[in-house]
Amino acid sequence: MMNVFLLRSLSQTNRFGELLGSLCEAGDVLCLTGDLGAGKTFLTQSIAKGIGVAEHDYVTSPTFSLFHQYSGRLELYHMDFYRLNDSDDVLSMGLDEYFYRGGVTVIEWCQKAADIIPENHLLVELQVISPETREVHCSTAAESWKKRLEILVQKLDLQPPS
Repeated sequence: MMNVFLLRSLSQTNRFGELLGSLCEAGDVLCLTGDLGAGKTFLTQSIAKGIGVAEHDYVTSPTFSLFHQYSGRLELYHMDFYRLNDSDDVLSMGLDEYFYRGGVTVIEWCQKAADIIPENHLLVELQVISPETREVHCSTAAESWKKRLEILVQKLDLQPPS
């Protein structure tokens, strides 16, 4: 199943992320892909708001530290695999253990370890259309995500891309 969203402003992207975060459940894994500057960290900041991470816990890119953890209604495990080579690096550092801890795992550059990502993940692909516009492709094989994406579509009430 795939849903495509055209987010025409930073405020629409923020709302999308907050709604997505509000729909997250314990054990969810969200995989974010897109070119450098596509907005993966910005989207993660909005997801964090939706999960209930406090405003003073500013969500930053873990590009150099690889991992940040934040507390909200659920724990948020924010990972960035950009500097890693492959899934062996993820496994050797034990980052895969967080996929199963009962929080929400958001992974930037997840394609570097695609072979160890749980099957029930949500893939969120960001494509830059203009400085503030993003086309977002959400795909999943997980039934629970399919139902939540339907809710997301209803709550966003956006025009489909033409």
